Amino acid sequence: MKQNFSILSVLVLFLLATSLKAEVKLPAIFGDNMVLQQQTDAAIWGHATANKTVKITTSWNKKSYSAKADSEGKWKIKVQTPSAGGPFSITISDGKPITLENVLIGEVWVCSGQSNMQMTMSGYRNQPVLGANEAVASSENSNIRLITIDRVKNLNPQEDFPGKWVECTPENVVDFSATAYFFGRMVQQALNVPVGLISSSWGGTRIEPWISESGIKNFDWVKMPDKNMTGDFNQQTPTVLYNAMISPMAGYAIKGALWYQGESNRNEPAEYEKLLPGLSENWISEWGIGDFPFYYVQIAPYNYGTSGLNSAFIRESMLKVSTLPNLGMACIMDAGEETCIHPANKKVAGERLAYLALAKTYGKKGIEYSGPVLKEMKVEGSIVKLTFDHANNGLTTFGKELNNFRVAGENKNFVPAQAFITSLGISVYAPNVEKPVAVRYAFDDFVVGELFNTEGLPASSFRTDDWEIK
Repeated sequence: MKQNFSILSVLVLFLLATSLKAEVKLPAIFGDNMVLQQQTDAAIWGHATANKTVKITTSWNKKSYSAKADSEGKWKIKVQTPSAGGPFSITISDGKPITLENVLIGEVWVCSGQSNMQMTMSGYRNQPVLGANEAVASSENSNIRLITIDRVKNLNPQEDFPGKWVECTPENVVDFSATAYFFGRMVQQALNVPVGLISSSWGGTRIEPWISESGIKNFDWVKMPDKNMTGDFNQQTPTVLYNAMISPMAGYAIKGALWYQGESNRNEPAEYEKLLPGLSENWISEWGIGDFPFYYVQIAPYNYGTSGLNSAFIRESMLKVSTLPNLGMACIMDAGEETCIHPANKKVAGERLAYLALAKTYGKKGIEYSGPVLKEMKVEGSIVKLTFDHANNGLTTFGKELNNFRVAGENKNFVPAQAFITSLGISVYAPNVEKPVAVRYAFDDFVVGELFNTEGLPASSFRTDDWEIK
């Protein structure tokens, strides 16, 4: 009798272990409350029993999809998503089903960078987000979903990260990226579809940790880390944030990516001019879903002190690459703060990213997405005449004087200049420069931009010369 009981116990334990093993395991990017990109073949993946068939059934079309897990239990299935809507459910099974509830179909954006993207609606200590309390109080919205990825790092690509999709409620919004939230709120209101926002950021980090190994190899001045190193390693180590905070979701169906970073790379503008588009190309390659837009915030003016380069040079790098394929830049020259590197006005950053998305990605007409961009410089005697793109209805200072223009002659010595808005653009003149050859606007570490188009978007700092950086 005892022997039969022992055999029965072993059999029960075996069946129980088999049953537990059969349960499908999903990475954190898939869960209740998530948003899947509309009208696409959206990949869903995870682990199951080795060599077992996994079946997915989607409630929006009652359709089933299946694939066989490999010898390690890994599987990936693509499901067809409809036009925006929901909530829906998704059932996944290799014998024991699990069901994802409250799933929406809409527009999904990845939001990444350093502290200015990471900065939540609650702000940092003694550093507020302008209008946050009012925005949080009115943030309840069943058509916006949020997920924040915890800050983790790894020398090797990972399959999962810590994070959880949540609904858009005041208690969740207050702890979510302010820039990302303001972006998502405007896109959701303008398109009237569900929006999913994925925040994956780490304050103080350089751009190199966010690029994968295959991407970082394109930059011969960047040293790859030793994957066999022991002990702790810095989050500034190339590839380690991509491995831990981006790789686990690469392939998740998205509409595009947002980026707010650059302060930590400000002393290497020439390198950043290559790294920024390189990051975009790298993510697009790793995602494997075709091209997608990559919109970024140009860092704001700030007084970095006497050490290092004038940060106008890295703002210039960001401006230069903004016309490359898939890229677009939101300028916040009017929002910088001299003594705080985290501008309180995150609303303008988020909403100017939204203008880019609405105009360039979603094709909405009547929306301007860029401030004035220098088109041409002509010198007529001692007067420099400038014309601008993205200024169809002209320019304005909203009542301020143009105090941030400088002019130089062949001696390369820049002096303050008088500047006036004209019917065609701007005329610049310095009494002591009879033969001007170059103009700079707001080309300082800290400056408050004063030049706008009539849509209220500021011009970036710019220069017409290419003289050596000092």
